[in-house]
Amino acid sequence: MSSRRQARRTALVLLYQWDLTGQPLGSLYLGDIDPFALELARPVVEHAPELDARITEAAEGWTADRLGAVERNVLRLAVQELDTGQTPREVAIAEAVALAKRYASPDAARLVNGILGRIGHQEAA
Repeated sequence: MSSRRQARRTALVLLYQWDLTGQPLGSLYLGDIDPFALELARPVVEHAPELDARITEAAEGWTADRLGAVERNVLRLAVQELDTGQTPREVAIAEAVALAKRYASPDAARLVNGILGRIGHQEAA
């Protein structure tokens, strides 16, 4: 079993492949898929339209479909994790920012942090 950080990375890869190709989740992934990665990714696929609506609302002038595929799926994954309440808010956001920084850019990491911060404030209000 991999670490949760590695599982989040795998979940991001699964979601990225699904988002770009429309193929079933995991069908293009080579190797064994960590069960926690699937546990993270499946609900994102199931709730993608609702997650995208929330991301769009918090993105201030951007729609989720205009974001890059990496950023969009990092955000989907983080919002879904925040919704479950199983991961502390700070951890979910920090992990999302780290994924965006590593697989997109420092600017993407700032964008992800800002959108997740707005979503957190909306939920707290």
